[in-house]
Amino acid sequence: QVQLVESGGGLLQAGDSLRLSCAASGRTFTSYPKAWFRQAPGKERELVAATNLSGGRTYYADSVKGRFTISRDNAKNLVYLQMNSLKPEDTAVYYCAASRRLGLVTAVEQYDTWGQGTQVTVSS
Repeated sequence: QVQLVESGGGLLQAGDSLRLSCAASGRTFTSYPKAWFRQAPGKERELVAATNLSGGRTYYADSVKGRFTISRDNAKNLVYLQMNSLKPEDTAVYYCAASRRLGLVTAVEQYDTWGQGTQVTVSS
């Protein structure tokens, strides 16, 4: 079993930057953290960014393209989400997710392990 722990959330103002981190522990060879989702109050959980195991391929939701960057440090079992030019609509709980698949995965049902989430609140 893999455990994921997110960190780095906070209260920010529009235009600020923030980096989220996701640390994986446990049987990290069975499931690989490779995506960030978010869920705002009253809304469904949505995929924000994803990467494959090597980090060579990435996916971004249209709403964050050009502002967010996903990266990983496989040696440390860490995945990051750098968020720039934050907007109030980015306010949500952000979740790190892991999948057994090695490639780029965009379907939520292909993710089998989730972190507890970290709150990001952006004020205008």
